[in-house]
Amino acid sequence: MATAGWYHRDISQVVAEELLARAGRDGSFLVRDSESVKGAYALCLLFQRHVYTYRILPDDEGQLSVQTIQGIQAKCFRTLPELIGAYQHPNNGLVTPLLHPVHRPRPPEDSDGEDARGWGHTVPCPGAPPSSRTHIPQQLHQRLQEQVHSSPASDFMGFMAEYLTHHVQDLQALCHGHPQLRHLSTALATACRALHSEIDFTLAGLETLARVFDPPVSPRSPAREQGFLGSDPDLELLLSKISTVNHLLSSLEKKVLKSLQDTVTKHNLALPSMAVAPQPAARPLAMQNFEVKVGKSQRAALAVDVEAGTVTVTKRGSGSLEEVIPHDKILQLIKYQSVQSKVRLVCARENQKSLSRDFIFPSARKREAFCQLLQLMKIQHSNLDEPEIISVYVGTWNMGSTPPPRSLASWLTSRGLGRTQDETTACIPHDIYVIGTQENSLGDHEWVEFLCASLKTLMAIDYRVVALQCLWSIKMVVLVKPEHQRRISHVHTSSVKTGIANTLGNKGAVGVSFLFNGTSFGFVNCHLASGSEKTHRRNQNYSDILHSLALGDKRLGGFDLTLRFTHLFWLGDLNYRLDMDVQDILTHIVKKEFQALLAVDQLNLEREKNKVFLRFSEGDISFPPTYRYERGTRDTYVWQKSKPTGMRINVPSWCDRILWKSHPETHVVCNSYGCTDDIVTSDHSPVFATFEVGVTSQFVPKEAPGSSPEALACIEWESIEVILKTTSRSKCYIEFHSYCLEEMQRSGENTFQSCDIPGFLKLGWSSKHLPVLNPILPDLEYLGDQHLLLSIKGVESCESYGECCLALRSAIGSTAQQFETFLFHRGEETGSVRGRMRVRVPRGRCGTRERLYEWISFEEEDAEAAAEPPMCPKPPPQRLRSRPRSLPEPATGYTNPAYFIFEGVP
Repeated sequence: MATAGWYHRDISQVVAEELLARAGRDGSFLVRDSESVKGAYALCLLFQRHVYTYRILPDDEGQLSVQTIQGIQAKCFRTLPELIGAYQHPNNGLVTPLLHPVHRPRPPEDSDGEDARGWGHTVPCPGAPPSSRTHIPQQLHQRLQEQVHSSPASDFMGFMAEYLTHHVQDLQALCHGHPQLRHLSTALATACRALHSEIDFTLAGLETLARVFDPPVSPRSPAREQGFLGSDPDLELLLSKISTVNHLLSSLEKKVLKSLQDTVTKHNLALPSMAVAPQPAARPLAMQNFEVKVGKSQRAALAVDVEAGTVTVTKRGSGSLEEVIPHDKILQLIKYQSVQSKVRLVCARENQKSLSRDFIFPSARKREAFCQLLQLMKIQHSNLDEPEIISVYVGTWNMGSTPPPRSLASWLTSRGLGRTQDETTACIPHDIYVIGTQENSLGDHEWVEFLCASLKTLMAIDYRVVALQCLWSIKMVVLVKPEHQRRISHVHTSSVKTGIANTLGNKGAVGVSFLFNGTSFGFVNCHLASGSEKTHRRNQNYSDILHSLALGDKRLGGFDLTLRFTHLFWLGDLNYRLDMDVQDILTHIVKKEFQALLAVDQLNLEREKNKVFLRFSEGDISFPPTYRYERGTRDTYVWQKSKPTGMRINVPSWCDRILWKSHPETHVVCNSYGCTDDIVTSDHSPVFATFEVGVTSQFVPKEAPGSSPEALACIEWESIEVILKTTSRSKCYIEFHSYCLEEMQRSGENTFQSCDIPGFLKLGWSSKHLPVLNPILPDLEYLGDQHLLLSIKGVESCESYGECCLALRSAIGSTAQQFETFLFHRGEETGSVRGRMRVRVPRGRCGTRERLYEWISFEEEDAEAAAEPPMCPKPPPQRLRSRPRSLPEPATGYTNPAYFIFEGVP
C-alpha cells in the first residue's frame, strides 16, 4: 500500500504547529484532516518561523485542489500525493515550495507491547490505491469491530486483532491448497490456554452438584466432535470439556426441579399462593429535627416540616412552642463561610421589617441538610409551573466483571465515606440519576431493570429511562422522575472506542446529552487506559473522546465539546494513579493524610499542566483511594497482581472520579462527593456525587408580541482583543453563536495584528468591525440566562483557533463591562480573549425576580444581609482552583501566565 509519512490524519492545529516548529526548516510541511469541511485537508507549511495553512478541497468529481484567491484558476489533481508532488516545485502560489515532509512521530510502546495509536501501522495516504494483500486484513478488522459489541474480553480480542493483522500465512497456505489453518489453530490454542484450569474448576463443582440429585453416566466422556482446525489435541480436549459443561448446565435445572416436585408430592406439601405485592405509595417526607445553639449558650430545636411548609423553633428548657415560621415568610438563608456550621435565617415580620436569627448546628453536614430541606420546601410550595432548580445524582463504579450485590442502597443514597448525605436527607429522591459503570457483565436491559427496581424500593418512585448507552462493558443509564419526562428533549447518544488501535471498545467512553426545558446537559462515562506508567496514553484517550463524541446541538459541532452544554459532567474509571511508593501510600491512608496523596495524584498533576480537563471542577476528596481493594472486604488493598510478563504493581489510587464544567454565571453546587464502604464485590468502590443545578424554562414575555411597538435589546462591543498560541500570521474573524440569536453572526477581519513575540499572535477588533447583536427577546429576565459562544477563525483556512463562552448577565446595564476568558480548542487551551461589552435592555422590559436558588447566599462572619437585591441578581461566586504559588499574580490584565509578556510582567 502506498503510504505518506506527511499525512497526519485528524491531529489538531496546535499539534501540527508544534511538529513544524520542531522541524524548524523553511519548507517543512505536513497534511492533516480539515476541521471545517468534511473530506477536505489542511496543508500546513513552515516559512520564516510562521505556519501558513492552505485548504485542500475536493470538487464534485473528487479531484483535489488548493483553495485559491477568487479569480485565480485552481489546479486539480486526482490524488493527494500528486498534489503534494506538484507543489514541491517553486512558483506554484505557495509562500515556499514543499521541501521537507514532517513525518508522524512514532508513539512509545506501552507495557503490553502494543502501540498507543494503532500498533505502529503506516497510515494509508488518501487517494492511494490499496493492494489486495492488505485489503483483506482491513476488512476482517472492520468485521471484528462490527461483530463484537459487548465483550469485556479485551485481551482475547486484542490477541485476535493481532492475528488478523500479521498472520497472513494461513491465506498463503490456503492459496496453495492447504486448508488446515495451522496458524489460527496455534493462535487459538495459545489464547485459550487459561481456559483449561477455569473449566476444570467449574466442571468439578457442577459434577458434584449433579451427583447430589442424579449422577450422570460418564460425565467426563461426552461424544467427541470431529477434528477441528488441524485436530490440535489441546483444542480437542477443550472442546470436550466445554461440551460436558454445556450438557450439565442444560440438564441440571430439570433434575433439581424434578427432585423438588417429588419432595412436594411425597410429603404432601402445599405451595403458598404468589400474591402480587401492592405498588408502594409515594412516601411523604417525615418532619426532621435539628439541635442547634442560639447565641452563646442557649440551645433550641428546629423542626422542619416540608409537607406543611413550616419551620418551628423551640427553646430547650422551657419546652414551650416559641415560633412557627411559614415558608413564605422566609426571605433569605445565609451560610457563613468562616463558621461552616452556622446559618442565618432572615424572616419577614408584620411591620415590614426583617428579623435575622443565627443558628449554629453540631456540624457542617447538619447545616447542609437543614438548608437542603428548606430548599425542598421552597420548591414544593412555590407557584411556579416549571422548576428553577433540580437535584442531579451522578454515580460511577467499575464493577470488576462481577454481578452487583442485592442492594445498592448506600451508593444510591450517597452514604459511606467522604462528603456524604446526612441521614435526614439521604432518602430524598433526586430529579435525575446518571449511573455510569465499567466492566459491567450484566445484560443491558437486566441492568436497567435492576437500577429501576432498586430506586423504586428506596424512593417509592417509578423512574423513567431517558437513555441507555453502552460500549461493550461500559454502560451509562439516565433516569428521571415521571413528572420530568415531558421536560426532556433532544436526547443524543454517542460512543468512542479507545482500546487497541482505537478499534476495540474495552476502553473508551459513552455519552448522553439532552435538554431539560431550556438547559442543556451532557454526561460522559469513560474507562481510560490502565497502568501507572500510561499517563500520556490516558491523556490521549481523553483527547480522542473529546474530539470524537457526537453530542449536543449539531450546529455547535465546531465548538469544543466542553462548551456545547450548560452543564457537562464527566465520570468514570479515569485510571490515573498515585506517583508514590506503595508502602508510603499505605502509611498515608492509615493516617488519613489524603492531602499528601492528592499532591502526587496524576490527574491533579496533569490538570495543573493544562493537559486534561481544562477549567473543570471536582469536589474535595476526603475519602480513601477507591482502587485496588481485596474483593470481599474494604480493609485491605491488594496492590500486587501476577501477569504472564511478571509481577505488576497497582498502587492504591483514586481511579474513579466525577468532574464537571458549567457555563459562567450559572448555578451548580456539589452537595456530596464520596464512596461507599459496604459494597465489596469489586476491587473498586462505587463513587457518588450529588448536585443542585439551576435550570431555565421556555420564557414567556409578559407583553404579547405586537401589543406595543417592538423595542429591541442589543449587545454592543467597544473592542475585543485576542492572543493566540500560534505561529500563524493569518487574518481572523469572529463568529457569534447563541440560542438568543436568530442566526450566527460574524465580525469583519481584525483591524490590529502583532506577532512580535515568537509563538503568539495578538489580534484586535474595533467597535466598527464588530456586529451589534439583537437577541430574539428583549426582556431582562430572559437575557440574564443567555450565553454567547465565540469562535476565532482564520480567514484563509476557515478553521477555529479557539472558542469561548461569555455570560450576558454581568454585562447588562448602561455602561460597558470588561470581560476576560480563555480560548479552548479540542480540549487544549489555545489563547485568551478580553474586551468590553454591554447589553442594553429597553425600558419597560427590565423586570426581574429572584430565583429559587438565589435566596440562599454566602456571607462572611460580619457581613449583613443585602438590603435590596440588584436589578439582575448574580449567582454566588464559584470556588476557583488556586493557582500554583510559583506563578506571579498580576493585579490587572491576563490571568494566564503565558500572556504576562504582553502586560510587562517578568
